[in-house]
Amino acid sequence: MNLAGVSVRRRKKFKVTTDSKHKRPIAQNLLDRNFKVSAPDRAWISDITYVWTSEGWLYLAVVLDLFHRKIVGWSMSNQINKQLVMDALQIGIWHRRPAPGLIFHSDRGSQYCSHDFLKMLKIHKMLPSMNRKGNCWEREACPWGTTQ
Repeated sequence: MNLAGVSVRRRKKFKVTTDSKHKRPIAQNLLDRNFKVSAPDRAWISDITYVWTSEGWLYLAVVLDLFHRKIVGWSMSNQINKQLVMDALQIGIWHRRPAPGLIFHSDRGSQYCSHDFLKMLKIHKMLPSMNRKGNCWEREACPWGTTQ
């Protein structure tokens, strides 16, 4: 293969980013696949993905405002935990200072269902919203398309 200048294309390894098999509270799906909002800072959506770097896998949590489809907060870490999503949300809060009643939509991952994360939403008067079971990306309607 070396003599012919041929190399193997490696397949991207799949990393699980959603742990929805937990006994934590699940929020109602307030968006119900309606990803069109009438004004900024009415609904934010969030998800976690992973990125291969020279230092290994890093996890990226992103918070996106549905109105203008722009990222309002993000966080990156080598650990996939509640702090990752809390940091991304905190950056969004610092930058946008949303009014009470904002819908924060995510999957049912343990990070988004953690007591501390839900407490953070409550402190900032945000309404938690989560996808239906088994539909972690709401693939047909998700504004950023399918991930992974």
